[in-house]
Amino acid sequence: MSEKQAHLNGAYYGPSIPAKETYHRPGRGGGPLGCCCSCIFGLVFKLIFTAVVFIGIAFLVFWLIVRPTRVKFHVTDATLAQFNFSSDNNLHYNLALNLTIRNPNKKIGVYYDRIEARALYEGQRFSTVTLTPFYQGHKTTNVLNPVFQGQQLIVGSELLEDFNEQKSAGVYEIEMKLYLRIRFKLGRIKTGKFKPRVECDLKVPLSQSGNAVGTFQTEKCSIDYFN
Repeated sequence: MSEKQAHLNGAYYGPSIPAKETYHRPGRGGGPLGCCCSCIFGLVFKLIFTAVVFIGIAFLVFWLIVRPTRVKFHVTDATLAQFNFSSDNNLHYNLALNLTIRNPNKKIGVYYDRIEARALYEGQRFSTVTLTPFYQGHKTTNVLNPVFQGQQLIVGSELLEDFNEQKSAGVYEIEMKLYLRIRFKLGRIKTGKFKPRVECDLKVPLSQSGNAVGTFQTEKCSIDYFN
């Protein structure tokens, strides 16, 4: 009995007992990686904010210096020598216009690389002419003279009704549209191409033997730069 007790109180020579593992819970910050991502996002936000502010200030300074103003288009005169339908629904026409283009800007010039003028009656195009390209300097006015002459098939019962009413009055409602391709010039800088559309609603009296039924009134045209 005493021998067994001495054995139990002696050294233990069995297999080693592994140490108890401890688990360390990561912090909410995600460690170094989370801190790095936060720094990057903060830096990107500051850069974007700085760029937006800089662009806004640059645009404001540009506007204060240049003071850009829209180019103005007016039809100052119109002569309608012929405007009638034949029995086969062909519209015979002879329309001459005076179109003034005013650039009121002190520091901006305009290149008119393409000028396409279209004449329409009751929403239907009956003629198209292409005008000569040109450059318009600062604070200058140019006069263009598009002439629409020929014949064109146009159909529609409502159109003929409107035509007969206007024929009785001797004044026809004709629309002219300009499809442009332009560039702006500021000093030595030239912009890219823009394609604005100009619309002119006209009431043109018919001229008979050189005498018009009424007097044409100058019409201001509307401009859509983002058409």
